[in-house]
Amino acid sequence: MAAPTRSEVLSLYRSLLRAAREFCDYNIREYTKGRTIHGFRENRNLTNPSEVSAAFAEGKKQLEVAKRQAVVYSLYAPKTKSVMDVKPC
Repeated sequence: MAAPTRSEVLSLYRSLLRAAREFCDYNIREYTKGRTIHGFRENRNLTNPSEVSAAFAEGKKQLEVAKRQAVVYSLYAPKTKSVMDVKPC
């Protein structure tokens, strides 16, 4: 597999952050967002094309997991919002 282009990597990053926003629960949403940011920072300096491809493939897998989990979590979301989600008037 060829190494992904910069635009493909940025697209994956944005998609993971969008998937994180789909979670109803504040804690899970923030964890997913933080894990995405940390994962991309961790792999920022990869130069070997095979390592970059492997990291990109892992990111794609994680995106699919996040999408599935967001659907499952939405089915069992609590009826009341978290204190962190309530905005002051």
